[in-house]
Amino acid sequence: MVKVNGVELDIAGKTISEYLACTDYDTTRIAVERNGEIVFKSQYGETVLKDEDSLEVVSFVGGG
Repeated sequence: MVKVNGVELDIAGKTISEYLACTDYDTTRIAVERNGEIVFKSQYGETVLKDEDSLEVVSFVGGG
């Protein structure tokens, strides 16, 4: 199980790209942190999620 934004999901074995493809996140407007470290967008396709990983996905919004 992988914890994503505090919710346990059965996505171990998937890459970050594979996980994000199943969500409504706009990948051009997010940042992903895995186990306390920022993951660069260029690494989403090669970063495989493991049991006990913790992801934080943060969406950027405009404002003023």
